Amino acid sequence: MKKQFSKMILAALILILGVSGAYSHPQAQPTAAKPAAAQAATKASDLVDINSATKDQLKALPGIGDAYSQKIIDGRPYRVKTDLLNKKIVPAATYEKIKALIIAKQSK
Repeated sequence: MKKQFSKMILAALILILGVSGAYSHPQAQPTAAKPAAAQAATKASDLVDINSATKDQLKALPGIGDAYSQKIIDGRPYRVKTDLLNKKIVPAATYEKIKALIIAKQSK
């Protein structure tokens, strides 16, 4: 009886240690992949400067067509890229698509 009780205690201890080990080392969660456009513009040199970009360069951004590109040009200069939202140049949904692709460089 004592031997059986010892085996049960040992089995319970192994089970508890195994479960606690699994919880203390969670498996890596797969991170959401960045949109392809955001991955392409990871370096500052690849970003489109909203203060100096041509209409065609702006139109190449997702969600930016003739009207928005002209509004961006007309609203210059921008101190920061969030000025596109603050000045109501583009809607928030469009800004979310392009924010990783743009920069507002200051003229010297």
